[in-house]
Amino acid sequence: MRLHRVAVAAVSLAGSVVLAVPALAQKPGGTLRIYHRDMPPSASILEEATISTNMPFMAVYNNLVMFDPKEKINSIDKIEPDLATSWSWDDGKTKLTMKLREGVKWHDGKPFTAKDVVCTWDKLTAEESDKGDRLRKNPRRVWWQNLKDVTANGNYEVTFQLNRPQPSFLALLAAGYTPVYPCHVSARDMRTKPIGTGPFKFVEMKRNESIRLVKNPDYWKKGHPYLDAIEWRIIPNRSTRILAFVAGEFDLTFDSDVTFPLLKDVKAQAPNAVCEARPTNVNTNLIVNRDAAPFDNPKIREAMMLALDRKAFSDILSQGHDKLGASMLPAPEGVWAMPEDMLKELPGFGDVAKNRAEARKIMEGLGYSADKPLKIKVATRNIAVYRDPAAILIDQLKQIYIEGELEPVDTPLWHAKVARKDYMVGLNLTGLGVDDPDVNFYENFTCKSERNYTGYCNPDVEKMINAQSGELDKEKRKKMVWEVERKLAEDGARPVIVHNVANTCWQPHMKGLVLQHNSIYNNWRFDDVWLDK
Repeated sequence: MRLHRVAVAAVSLAGSVVLAVPALAQKPGGTLRIYHRDMPPSASILEEATISTNMPFMAVYNNLVMFDPKEKINSIDKIEPDLATSWSWDDGKTKLTMKLREGVKWHDGKPFTAKDVVCTWDKLTAEESDKGDRLRKNPRRVWWQNLKDVTANGNYEVTFQLNRPQPSFLALLAAGYTPVYPCHVSARDMRTKPIGTGPFKFVEMKRNESIRLVKNPDYWKKGHPYLDAIEWRIIPNRSTRILAFVAGEFDLTFDSDVTFPLLKDVKAQAPNAVCEARPTNVNTNLIVNRDAAPFDNPKIREAMMLALDRKAFSDILSQGHDKLGASMLPAPEGVWAMPEDMLKELPGFGDVAKNRAEARKIMEGLGYSADKPLKIKVATRNIAVYRDPAAILIDQLKQIYIEGELEPVDTPLWHAKVARKDYMVGLNLTGLGVDDPDVNFYENFTCKSERNYTGYCNPDVEKMINAQSGELDKEKRKKMVWEVERKLAEDGARPVIVHNVANTCWQPHMKGLVLQHNSIYNNWRFDDVWLDK
């Protein structure tokens, strides 16, 4: 039986004796067992846009920098070294130079150098017409639209040259969506046999069954990771997988998988389980293909936006815990949250009965009625966290003469389907990899973004987005952000329904994991996690 180290110190302070809290020693060894909700589309984080890929595969990779993993709120002020050991800006705030960690090896034994960094951003910034080893999907290429060049200064230093100052840039580098890839491994192989520098090495991914990672014995962070392996089992049915967790088959649930109604069952059947509720920085939203008739008519889109009863979504899905907000994460977790008095003035907020009466009048003017409804298909990803709100959306649209039929789409097909505008109306979840307006606005609302699923394009708004992105004064930038949000709401660009709040649970013997409260995408390295058993 291994014993804990107990550090107990007696300190005389103002005449009193203070005993330090005993410290548990991290135990090495063991396999962390986690369930997964669905089959990830691939293992390539750079190519995907879902926590289904981030959560199991972030442990394979490293970033140049990362958000402090011990902090619950990701902050630009608390960014730590990862593959970069130090960094500095020039006086003009357009040139970022980073010194790189020496002696780091890829999982296949080859050395990590500055060339790998240059290759990674060559892939991320490549145009669709570029030849060579390209990413098949590049959902965040638009993140790097202000990046002019990346150069290697020898083997262990790189410089990022920007076109203009961009205060969010370091946060983009710290995102879980921004790992460094090896230059010598093809983009194709990274989808199914990823090679990283991270604490865990990829072993296998069995379709619709399991994912297995093992400890990287050559990890550059000495003494880490503590675990021998991480095993994921894919269980599509939420009730089944939560019952398996309650029965002790898993140490950790999939992130935010436990709804508030299910939380009651978990705590009743597994009273020792540790469960934490938090905002996910994922919002449930309505997407409408504005390029396809009849949705190319802005009046129909306006009516759909007016039909939404946001409080009903929150009450049904999360027992009232979901938050109402504009496109950025609401306060207090959200740094850029729009003030409540401004939020109440946005189109579609306010009195639901009044809004729906106006929506019906619009639809009647277009020739629709209870006897002659507009029949549509409502596409959504075929997992519970999408299907459940989609059912509520269909019910609410009936109030304005729109008759919807649910069209469930499997995860590997979902993002590609909506990206090519192969849908009529959809119930979507949009997650922000970082709580920063640049991530949200560029990725979801600029004209040429792969993730702009509705096809919304307003050059004037794009100018506003660029202006806030370059503003160095944070308080001035906030006001510019709120103006962008107001305009997006007026245009019905992608109406936000609710900002999701949900629970993640783990067994009490799992230690060392900190859940972050303004993005679910950035703290799945697992190198500090250990099992006390």
